Amino acid sequence: MAKRLKNMLYAPIGWALHLLALMPWPVIYAHATVFYFLVYHVVRYRRHIVYNNLKECYPGKSDKERARIERAFYRHFADYFMETIKMLHIGDEEMARRMVFTGTQFIEDALNEGRPVVLYAAHYGNWEWITSVTLNFKEATKDGRFVLGQVYQPLENEWFDRFFLRLRTRFGTQGFPQHHILMHMIRGKRDNRLHAIGFIADQHPLPNDQDHVVRFLNHPTAFVTGPEGIARKLHCAVAYFDVKKTSRGHYACAVTPITAAAENEPEGSITNRYAEMLEHTINRAPQYWLWTHNRWKRPVVFPPHFVDTLHHDEE
Repeated sequence: MAKRLKNMLYAPIGWALHLLALMPWPVIYAHATVFYFLVYHVVRYRRHIVYNNLKECYPGKSDKERARIERAFYRHFADYFMETIKMLHIGDEEMARRMVFTGTQFIEDALNEGRPVVLYAAHYGNWEWITSVTLNFKEATKDGRFVLGQVYQPLENEWFDRFFLRLRTRFGTQGFPQHHILMHMIRGKRDNRLHAIGFIADQHPLPNDQDHVVRFLNHPTAFVTGPEGIARKLHCAVAYFDVKKTSRGHYACAVTPITAAAENEPEGSITNRYAEMLEHTINRAPQYWLWTHNRWKRPVVFPPHFVDTLHHDEE
């Protein structure tokens, strides 16, 4: 009864979102402009976190430069929010025009060679739209031998969990709960069903997660090691989704190889390479990263005898 009541209470939200998703793009972006004004100027959503993050990450920039990045970030954040809702009623062909992938042959080649694939992504650009990568593999996945999927953290609210899972599987990408992904990939490899799995790996590790510390955006920063551990254990190929926002509502994503054979790489090197590539992506256009995330709320320190082997962009 309680579950049915909740569904009834949330139903109007679903109807409103579907109605909005049916609107043409000019109406979608008109709503985004209003949403930006409310979030940035009225609610001032997490502005103190964004301000502190930018100040600590870019101490070499002037206050004026950081303020420009902050405003541009909130405008993009509003666009991202409305673009994500639009996924409810966007066709495959239009999605493929708006999120263009290159380098996907690396994924297909690895799967054809019998290797699962670990794909590193981040909260950059429109990370929900990255799930449309599956549109590039319709032939390769139609017989069920290859599976393209993503790891997700189930939400506490069941209605919103189902809503976002529906969006994230909209184009045929399968969703796997975080704590079950290794089991799915092991079973798949055993049954000759190989997985290419996307991991959004730029959030801080949970307190009970193993981490790896690097210098990232002017901070000692802990990165999760789960994707690298899975890649080593299952002899995966590894790549990174390097996203660019080319114009409003249009993105380009280059599948950039990290290694063709994770088991041959030194421990920690895959995570290091991901952090380096992500830092380069962010520095190229910082307004498109998720600065509202309190990435450094649990400070870490460099381990003893730490040697910074990453190549950092110049300020």
